[in-house]
Amino acid sequence: MKKQSLFMLFFCIISIPYSVVAQKAYFIDGYHGGVYGHYPVGQTDFITNMLHQYPDWRINLEVEPETWDAVKLRDPAAYEEFKQLFEDQSVSTGRIEYVNPTYAQSYLFATSGESNIRQFSYGMELLRKHFPSAVFTTYSAEEPCFTSSLPYILKSFGFKYASTKNPNTMWGGYTKAHGGELVNWIGPDGTAITTVPRYACEDLQPGSTWQSIAWYNSKEYIQKSLDAGIQNPVGMCIQDAAWSSGWNKGPWLGQDTSKFYTPTYYKTWRDYIANYSIGSTDDDWHFTQEDMATSLVWGSQIMNTLAQEVRGAENDIVRAEKMAVFASLTGNTQWPKRLIDEGWVKLLLSQHHDCWIVPYNNLQGGRTWADHVTEWTGVTRQNSQVVIGRSLKALNGESGQNAVKLFNTLAVDRNEIARVKVPSNWSRASWEVVDQEGKAYPTQLIEEDGSTWMLFQAHVPSFGYAIYGIQQGKTTAGDVLSYRQEKGKYVLESDLYRLVIDPQKGGVIESLIAKKLNNKEYVDATSPWYFNELKGYFGEQEKFISSADQPARVRVVEHGPLLLHVAIDGFIGEHPFTQTIRLKQKEEKIDMGIFIDWQRNTAIGETGIPFSAENPRKAFYDDRYKLLVCFPAAINDQQIYKNAPFDVCKSQLENTYFNRWDQIKHTIVLNWVDLGSNSHDNSLALFTDHTTSYVHGSDHPLALTLQYSGKGLWGRDYTITGPTDISYSLMPHAGQWYNDRIWTKGELANEPLVTTLIDAGANEVLQQSYFSVEDNAYELVSTEMKGEDLYIRLFNAQSDQTDKLITFGGKADKIEWVELSGETSRTAQSTVTDHHATTITANIPRFGIRTIKLSNAQL
Repeated sequence: MKKQSLFMLFFCIISIPYSVVAQKAYFIDGYHGGVYGHYPVGQTDFITNMLHQYPDWRINLEVEPETWDAVKLRDPAAYEEFKQLFEDQSVSTGRIEYVNPTYAQSYLFATSGESNIRQFSYGMELLRKHFPSAVFTTYSAEEPCFTSSLPYILKSFGFKYASTKNPNTMWGGYTKAHGGELVNWIGPDGTAITTVPRYACEDLQPGSTWQSIAWYNSKEYIQKSLDAGIQNPVGMCIQDAAWSSGWNKGPWLGQDTSKFYTPTYYKTWRDYIANYSIGSTDDDWHFTQEDMATSLVWGSQIMNTLAQEVRGAENDIVRAEKMAVFASLTGNTQWPKRLIDEGWVKLLLSQHHDCWIVPYNNLQGGRTWADHVTEWTGVTRQNSQVVIGRSLKALNGESGQNAVKLFNTLAVDRNEIARVKVPSNWSRASWEVVDQEGKAYPTQLIEEDGSTWMLFQAHVPSFGYAIYGIQQGKTTAGDVLSYRQEKGKYVLESDLYRLVIDPQKGGVIESLIAKKLNNKEYVDATSPWYFNELKGYFGEQEKFISSADQPARVRVVEHGPLLLHVAIDGFIGEHPFTQTIRLKQKEEKIDMGIFIDWQRNTAIGETGIPFSAENPRKAFYDDRYKLLVCFPAAINDQQIYKNAPFDVCKSQLENTYFNRWDQIKHTIVLNWVDLGSNSHDNSLALFTDHTTSYVHGSDHPLALTLQYSGKGLWGRDYTITGPTDISYSLMPHAGQWYNDRIWTKGELANEPLVTTLIDAGANEVLQQSYFSVEDNAYELVSTEMKGEDLYIRLFNAQSDQTDKLITFGGKADKIEWVELSGETSRTAQSTVTDHHATTITANIPRFGIRTIKLSNAQL
């Protein structure tokens, strides 16, 4: 009987399901925030006490690196104790992992690829000053701080793992649900990184607009994961670092084990993935930018302004670095490290996610995040101008007046209308410029921003300069820009385009013909929308109001051989606006702008949606109701392409419309969106001066978001407080975006030629290229000097993967391809030419990012 009882007991034990006896779950806990957002005095002491109190607890940190500067000063004892706890960075026994070392916890999807790289490089550099033993293994974020090109950036900095979960702070968006326990997150260039995704079974939390079900290891969440075949499920919440504001629990799940699944074990990400997950997977996730579902209050005035400020600062600092390289290599000047580092740091702070999602929130001294963005980007732009000014002085000496010198900071030959600031008294004479062969070209003088500018057609070689002589005289242009009136309408013409403007319909564009594209008509005359029409839903009037509802006045601002600038003065409701159209000779892009002089704050956007945090409907979600500028284009079988940081996404969206938090889509314009065609019809590219959103669908034309006014996140009123002033450009083209080099066209606008008046000597070298790429195949992202070494970053946006020759107009002791971490990847294959230049063989995949290090570079 005893044997039978023992046998039955053994049988019962082995018959119990494995999941009941032995199945474990895991949880990622930690802290998020910092000295700018939320990191109160005493937080470090609180964390160390909690770590001592709960020896099995593990934490993952996403704390702004500058925080430790402050902690070291105001709480030195806690700082030193925390450093000791941090020392152990081993995978198995380490209790602290730094999972987001970026300088300012940027969203990454809203800023340039180079900004994203600098977020990591500057952040990791500062953290290593405080924590020399720091190892950065896993990237994770509590906010949706992800973008499609991250796999290469992370791997190149030395990361092994990532997670795309952000279960407890999803107000501004989330990654799409995909896969199981692990996936191979594959970026656009083919780089893969082992990643814990937001599981396909990880639903959004019912009754919430900021959480997924993984925010707390509930029994339901873990069981759902187990049922989906996830052997080692993990949840996550990286808490706000704000113990004094109620986030004072220490371990997030608390001590009452009846409220969450047991057994649950706290882990660092790297320990969980390396030792407790399945370890590897064959699930390849080809992540596109549209897997990043995000929704900020696009179109609000505060967002438009800060996005413009960030974009302008991004463009300026990169261009300033390149000019400083010119000066360092050819002018023997010292690298302006302090100015450039300060410029980058301030820019990175302006990209903090809180700037974008809570711009009205107050920081120290009662100033808002948006106030700080203006201040920070102002420092970046000022420093950039100082660096450029000093570089020009080092390269040219004192200014003069008999020639103009133009610097090209891109790795592509440029033929375009250039501009240089000239003395105001020059406007009383006629001038022409003369190239190195003695050929004279016409000029055009214009007044802008209180200064006089000379326009002229120029050719400047790749990453180099050109000098043009200036003399009095008048050269006739071959093709003169023209305008005329026909039957009450205005006809504008350049060598490339013919536009017809209808003033009776608010100055909309009735016709846009691309002369050199078989006279293609780009305006869809059958559409209920007008081309270049302003249209939005005005809440007080409870209807859509259009700029075409009232007549407009058309006036010519500038007319000459190189530029035709026309202004359209009209009204949108009671509010006066001015639209501008600029046609330049031989210029593919049509530059446009809109200035709206709002008479008062007025509601624009979807109405009738009472705000509550839990309500999935939000007034600012549906961009169709915001004030838009519309482009109904006569393009068949339309297909949207849009750029992203180091990526271009072929949209798979049927349309961009959504009005619920649980239906968010990726509708972001970073720099440009291209209206292409699946049936190989012509295309239309739209460029914008700031990150915002776009609208498109089978029943709605491509449109750019201009203005929203109403309730935003947390019920805040996003109001109109001044004029709206936005620039955009259109470029009709024949082929696919990569064939017509749309990425490069955007960079030409981001980095205009740097020009200055000089006195050119008789023996002056009139044209020089210092760096070029065969077939203009790669974008020159950035250049930087570190001591005597030159670092050059390249991006293959639109070329194939065949070998390309790079020419550097000098020599170096050693040439290597290096990772973003600084580690050498391989020695470059290079040859010194008879002309004391160096050729380097490059092979960069589409959407690949690569960095060349030229040790002791000399020209």
